[in-house]
Amino acid sequence: MASEAVVPRQQLRGEVKQKNIVGNGRNNRRVLQDIGNLVNDRAVVGKKPIKDGGNGKKPVAVKAVHVPESVIVISSDEESENSKPISKRIPSKDCPARKEIKTLTSILNARSKAAAAACGVVKKPERCLLVDIDASDVDNELAEVEYVDDIYKYYKETEADGCVHDYMSLQPDINAKMRSILVDWLIEVHLKFELMPETLYLALNIIDRFLAVKAVVRRELQLVGISSMLIACKYEEIWAPEVNDFICISDNAYIREQILVMEKAILGKLEWYLTVPTPYVFLLRFIKASLPADKEMENMSFFLAELGLMQYQVASVYAPSLIAASAVYGARCTLDKRPFWTRTLKHHTGYTEDTLRDCAKLLVKFHSAAAESKLKAVHKKFSSEKRGAVALLSPAKCFSE
Repeated sequence: MASEAVVPRQQLRGEVKQKNIVGNGRNNRRVLQDIGNLVNDRAVVGKKPIKDGGNGKKPVAVKAVHVPESVIVISSDEESENSKPISKRIPSKDCPARKEIKTLTSILNARSKAAAAACGVVKKPERCLLVDIDASDVDNELAEVEYVDDIYKYYKETEADGCVHDYMSLQPDINAKMRSILVDWLIEVHLKFELMPETLYLALNIIDRFLAVKAVVRRELQLVGISSMLIACKYEEIWAPEVNDFICISDNAYIREQILVMEKAILGKLEWYLTVPTPYVFLLRFIKASLPADKEMENMSFFLAELGLMQYQVASVYAPSLIAASAVYGARCTLDKRPFWTRTLKHHTGYTEDTLRDCAKLLVKFHSAAAESKLKAVHKKFSSEKRGAVALLSPAKCFSE
């Protein structure tokens, strides 16, 4: 008797647990079905009413009739031709044919295509897409790929602060021709001292901005040029030339005190505002966007840009970014790089081909007259083999049409 009453504790607990489940009604969950592509459509079509047979027996409930479920299958690429997908099975008589259910992805794709068609968005050919000109510099920390677009956006927004307009009417003793002579001489000084290109562009900007706010007599115009170059050297160069170097290069036309006094006067008039976007910074970016960018394209762009900066009618009318973009456009026309203006260039410069045509036409005109001009510093500079002798190339002919 005692032996029959001995039951393992674990088994007893298991039985009690199962009884509790039944008692609490927790076992009425449905058994897990196949979670593939079955649609759970086990709806009851209907129940026959409970009838009394009239024979005194209890009413009998008729069991519910279940409808066979329809199956929706996404056909596989591996199906053979002879095998039919399950979705094509003939439905039963009790169940009408069910339409195929579209996936959420297909619905969203269809809506996206419809919205694109309504907005007029058409997929562009591959050749018309923008080219990522910074893709090759992703690993170059000095290229600042993450910030370069924001930097040039800031340059475009602030370039008006460093621009000048027609100021020769305010100068009683000098004219545009004298300015061109001064710039031609400063380009030779720049070459003699082997200075950075940024120094030349900044020096010319300082000269124009100072002449726009201060009347200068003719005998001091060269002094303004020397002092402006000295300021630009201190700003851009690692090893700037000394004051005595500028005294020697000007054939002792001025003494040390005069140069320092003019330097102080220029800085005071400009309120020490020297961080301005010159055409040089835009040229670097725009030449990079002119694909394929090679050394010949670079030299031709700088040649046309310096020809333009020598001329007062260009420096005083057009913004630095427009001068740079026009130089690149004129260079592409000269070197017959078609198309002359691309979608990538338009994106990075912000200018259309029609906007650049007038300025580029002037630059090409200066190229045509450079060989015969008395001011030969730029032509001589870009006639050397070091700069690809681009000045000796024939000017663009598309502007003469």
